[in-house]
Amino acid sequence: MELVQQAAETAERFVAPLGRRWEHVQAVAARASELSDAVPPQDRETLVAAAWLHDIGYAPKIGHTKFHPLDGARYLREQGWSEVIVNLVAHHSGARFEAAERGMSDELAEFPFEDSALLDALVTADLTTGPAGQRLTYNERIEEIFSRYAPEDPVHRTWVKARPVLAEAVQRTEQRLTAQPR
Repeated sequence: MELVQQAAETAERFVAPLGRRWEHVQAVAARASELSDAVPPQDRETLVAAAWLHDIGYAPKIGHTKFHPLDGARYLREQGWSEVIVNLVAHHSGARFEAAERGMSDELAEFPFEDSALLDALVTADLTTGPAGQRLTYNERIEEIFSRYAPEDPVHRTWVKARPVLAEAVQRTEQRLTAQPR
């Protein structure tokens, strides 16, 4: 659990000062722990560590481009985190869709995209947790995002496109969980 502890401490240093975002990150990490049976045993710590770190790019000290998946991934890469965690942070929760909306796809391409059980589980943890850490369904979370961003905002446009694709990631995670022997 050393990896998870290091991730939690790093997240706390950067995200705790952001208030409500810290509540979200803590709940996403807890949710990732609950979902860990959806990934192979050797990937479970990586999943939880990535959940702790997924939003560190919001921190002003890190957030140079103001696109948090990219900023977080660049910081983690500079700090020597594993390529798997760096890429999970870079591509969490439909980042590729928002990068396209913001004209930042080339920058995000610094980090290889891998469609995997790990990414699906991270997406599920993030997108079933509300901004203050409350448990939501995937659809409730997307509606909550739409309620905060006007239709012309890049985030709103992102979710119009990303919603059905990421719903499939959540469904795959749920299927993997039900396929696990209890």
